[in-house]
Amino acid sequence: MEPGKWHVAQLNIAKMKGKNIDDPVMKDFVKQLDTINALAEASMGFVWRLKADDGNATSYNPYGDDRIIINFSVWESADSLKNFVYKSAHTEVMKDRKQWFDNFNQAYYVLWNVPAGHIPSLDEATERLAYLQQHGASAYAFDFKNIFEPLIL
Repeated sequence: MEPGKWHVAQLNIAKMKGKNIDDPVMKDFVKQLDTINALAEASMGFVWRLKADDGNATSYNPYGDDRIIINFSVWESADSLKNFVYKSAHTEVMKDRKQWFDNFNQAYYVLWNVPAGHIPSLDEATERLAYLQQHGASAYAFDFKNIFEPLIL
C-alpha cells in the first residue's frame, strides 16, 4: 500500500426485470457489458474491478437473489469514477436502465475510501451499502452527493 494515498471503492447493485441475466428482457443490456467494462478499464483513474472468468461480475450473487446483479470497482478518486459514470458512453446505458432494472427505492450504490493498493472484499462492499441504506451518508459510506475525505486516525 502507498502510505497516505487513498482511492475510492464503489459497489452498485441493480434488480433485473428478468428472472436472471439470461432472460430475454436483459439481452440488450448484456450485449453492452463487454464494451462498457472495457471502457471502464481504459478510463482515466480506473484501478480495479471485480470480474469472473467471463469478464464481468454478473455471476456473483452476494444477496442470494438471481435478479440482483452487482458492479464493484476501485478508482483513483471519486471524480474519476464520476467522469466515467456521467461523462462517457456509460451515460447512454444509464439512460436506458428502466428497460432492464426495477427501482430499488433505496440507495443502490455506495462509495468509500480505501488505502491505495487495498482491494476490498465483496463482504465489505455489501456491508458498506447496507450501512448507507440504514444510516445515510458518512465518511464510512457515501454517495456522489455527499463525498467525504478519508478518515485519518
